[in-house]
Amino acid sequence: MATPAYTPDNAGISTTSVDATPPSPAKPKLSAAERRARQADRLTTIRLRMAIWRELDDRGLTSPAEVGEALGMPPTAAAGLLARHQWREGDVALLQAAAARVGAKVAGDN
Repeated sequence: MATPAYTPDNAGISTTSVDATPPSPAKPKLSAAERRARQADRLTTIRLRMAIWRELDDRGLTSPAEVGEALGMPPTAAAGLLARHQWREGDVALLQAAAARVGAKVAGDN
């Protein structure tokens, strides 16, 4: 295979860069206690969401507007809170308030 001819377009371009920025550091790992706490929060949010949806379904409230009104928040915020799959700080408190507002019974609560 022949070596490509010199062209002004690739003049001075090196395949190795001396001044390249180092790769960004990895995300800090969570401690075992933080992982356990986050996992417990995930399970709690699942239970709360199920209880809230069950209560809303028993009342026949299914449209986003009805759900939002029942939870006391805008329809898009209510739908996002109840359908979110990603863990977020503060979701447990929001879901507990929503469950209390609709009178949902959560498994494990005495």
